[in-house]
Amino acid sequence: MKVGILGYGNLGRGVECAVKQNDDMELTAVFTRRNPEDVKILTPGVNVYNVKDVEAHKDEIDVLIICGGSATDLPKMTPEYTKYFNVIDSFDTHAKIPEHFANVDKVAKENGHIALISAGWDPGMFSLNRLYANCILPQGNDYTFWGKGVSQGHSDAIRRVEGVKDGKQYTVPVESALEAVRNGENPELTTRQKHTRECFVVAEEGADKEKITETIKNMPNYFADYDTTVNFITEEELKKDHSGIPHGGFVFRTGVTGWNNENKHVIEYSLKLDSNPEFTSSVIVAYARAINRLHKEGVNGCKTVFDIAPAYLSPLSGDEIRAHLL
Repeated sequence: MKVGILGYGNLGRGVECAVKQNDDMELTAVFTRRNPEDVKILTPGVNVYNVKDVEAHKDEIDVLIICGGSATDLPKMTPEYTKYFNVIDSFDTHAKIPEHFANVDKVAKENGHIALISAGWDPGMFSLNRLYANCILPQGNDYTFWGKGVSQGHSDAIRRVEGVKDGKQYTVPVESALEAVRNGENPELTTRQKHTRECFVVAEEGADKEKITETIKNMPNYFADYDTTVNFITEEELKKDHSGIPHGGFVFRTGVTGWNNENKHVIEYSLKLDSNPEFTSSVIVAYARAINRLHKEGVNGCKTVFDIAPAYLSPLSGDEIRAHLL
């Protein structure tokens, strides 16, 4: 299976590493908006091209993995490149998924291609676990907790505050809320009761740290609804202790069974990730295999993780899956 990568940031590098781990795949090309000569990839013998040349390679690639950002890149890129390729993306703006799906589906059907959007861990693996659990326990409650992990969007927001030289932000689940859900107490939790936010900030020399703290804590849509801690550290400490991009989280479904709802159940799915982009990339690559198979069967249009049978993700045969995993 021949894979192309469009965009070579953290996610694109993660996809390259994931392709290396799958013997039934090979990286064919990387496309970038930068000068291709400035982009050094890890895979020997694979060319880097400018994104303007992507259409010329449409017959060489089975699936193009689009590694752009959800805010502005993917709403334009995914429908555009679906004209020429089978594509997959990690679009994660939950509220806009229906709109994105409709746009991509139209183009995919018009051009006889298959596209899969919103692959990753949330949306993606967490979504599947919510769906399975809702079907199994129809009488119940859903809970999702994120972290402890680096939020790249929130980290970017604190770096834009006047007087901030650099910074990282961690989303942290509130332990007491987690335990209440695990115990089947079915708590009603506000935003503030579910997560806290921890900021590690390198201030510019002479900056007003008190003002920085207040600006961050009162920032609407990012920090105002949470208990937020702002820690000032040196540039060296930030590089030494906060250079990674870990993340993870928990999905719960609590529910009841029995004629009188007398028995309680808790379903829990959790992830603890050293590298958010590399894990996301690994999910994407597995789903790229699935849509390549489906395209060979004549399927087209837009799909999500909900539409893909698990067997399509695996390089193993049906006999092998049944013998070893069922």
